[in-house]
Amino acid sequence: MTNKIWIPPQTIIGNQPGIAKSTETKKETGAFQQVLQQKIQGELKFSQHARQRLQSRNIQLQPADMERIESAVGKAREKGARDSLILMDNLALVVSIKNNTVITAVDGANLRENVFTNIDSAVIV
Repeated sequence: MTNKIWIPPQTIIGNQPGIAKSTETKKETGAFQQVLQQKIQGELKFSQHARQRLQSRNIQLQPADMERIESAVGKAREKGARDSLILMDNLALVVSIKNNTVITAVDGANLRENVFTNIDSAVIV
């Protein structure tokens, strides 16, 4: 009996001298990463606070609105944002990009004199 331990070969990741990646491989990897990230993040969620704000202010989001918001969240995520203010028509949403969750919502009538804190980015759609 031998005391040898077999360790499977490891995949080399990153830029290695003398190893060049083709542009097509990079594009495929980028597309895969984008799809994977969307699946991981899942659907945009609304916190209890945001749902209460939408209901009390009689704000109803249509599927087209949700697509615009999700697109804005995706843009913010691409730029490395963590908490973003999304301005869309007469609506402002504070969104946790990391958690893919709308934290609060403010309609046009209540936008004036508001101060939005704890955000690191803004997206206007």
